[in-house]
Amino acid sequence: MADKDLRINEQIRVREVRLIREDGEQSIMSTQEALELAREQGLDLVEVAPQANPPVVKVLDYGKFKFENEKKVRDSKKKQKLLKLKEIRMQPKIDDHDLDFKSKHVRGFLAEGNKVKVTVRFRGRELAHTELGLDVLKDVLARIEGEYVMDKPPAMEGRFMSMVLSPRAKTGKPAKPADSAGSEAPAGEETPPVKQEG
Repeated sequence: MADKDLRINEQIRVREVRLIREDGEQSIMSTQEALELAREQGLDLVEVAPQANPPVVKVLDYGKFKFENEKKVRDSKKKQKLLKLKEIRMQPKIDDHDLDFKSKHVRGFLAEGNKVKVTVRFRGRELAHTELGLDVLKDVLARIEGEYVMDKPPAMEGRFMSMVLSPRAKTGKPAKPADSAGSEAPAGEETPPVKQEG
């Protein structure tokens, strides 16, 4: 229940309440008695479970209680990291310099912790040569090697070919390449010979 819905002191207008003391002991008493008990301690009587029968109350410092609850809410919001989806658009006939510039943007967005949708837009007759768009996307991946995780591999959507990348988790482990386009063994590694049964 949100604190703004909690009734305190004279706002509690029921005949009797179940008081929970600091040591966890419970007792049913008149609201007036509970209120006097709270005043003696210089604290507030706070209704924590109004739906119970009788309603449950606690004696506490309401200002401090409210502050701590708000702090918990703020802290939980801080821990929630909002992932934004950024989009970078380009054309299949992109210049090398422009491709480098766009790749730096992709790298920057990933470094900030955002997801990135990289899109190639085809116009007119370019649709007949979608392989050019795939080459552009592969080129982008080569330029940002090791900084991404492939969420969605390159695929056509109408006049667009796009892929979605996520930032790589910052662990010390070397990650597997997510690019399914090239399945060749990395340079310097030989593929193990296949044993033939004879």
